Amino acid sequence: MSLPEIVSRAEWRAARAALLDEEKAVTRALDALRAERRRLPMVPVDREYVFEGGDGKATLLDLFQGRQQLVVHHFVFEPEWETGCRCCSAFLDQIGHLAHLHARRTTFAAVSRAPFTRILPFKARMGWTVPWYSSQPGDFGADFGADFGADFGAVSEEDGAAERGEMPGRPGVSCFLRDGDRVFHTYSAHGRGLEGLGSTTSLLDLTALGRQEPWEEPRGRANALGAPVTPEHPRYHDEYDDRHGQ
Repeated sequence: MSLPEIVSRAEWRAARAALLDEEKAVTRALDALRAERRRLPMVPVDREYVFEGGDGKATLLDLFQGRQQLVVHHFVFEPEWETGCRCCSAFLDQIGHLAHLHARRTTFAAVSRAPFTRILPFKARMGWTVPWYSSQPGDFGADFGADFGADFGAVSEEDGAAERGEMPGRPGVSCFLRDGDRVFHTYSAHGRGLEGLGSTTSLLDLTALGRQEPWEEPRGRANALGAPVTPEHPRYHDEYDDRHGQ
């Protein structure tokens, strides 16, 4: 068995200080990378998509629930399956209380190809409360790189199971921004791009508006689209009010 080396407390502190310098460098590099992500251009979503959820039929605009941003989890759950993808399920288990995302004007939802009648019992079994919609029979997942259908061709090395034909799609996250009734696609990540995601800040870091804090680049996103700046620091999840998007 290989275990860490045993040293004195003084030696551990010196090693920890050296590693902390490297960790801070990585944090600064990630801040710069996230700023570049926010500078990505966006694409109008002109195609009409129809989903089915707890309140019946819904459009992509409806999925925003009146907020300015939408983060969609492409949850692999095929129409003939009784249960959803295990990796997708583990990811959804990590999603925190949605009030903190809502306070940043951002809605989170899962979307799968399975009919809603199959999604509902599995969702209840897992105890999840996140909004979850069926995209069947549309091409929403395929249009945003999550569903492959019968073609298992254009996949990356990181999507090994899908590449071997064992999966008809891959887990993913897509981010959307709305300006009035116009919806724009701003970002997508798949496969290993989901590693490290789940917390409120990690999901906001994928979006065009980011965490909406004054220090972020590019400047001005916190006031984008005329919306008020939300509180810089989190509150208890039961303390947000309607002004902050709960």
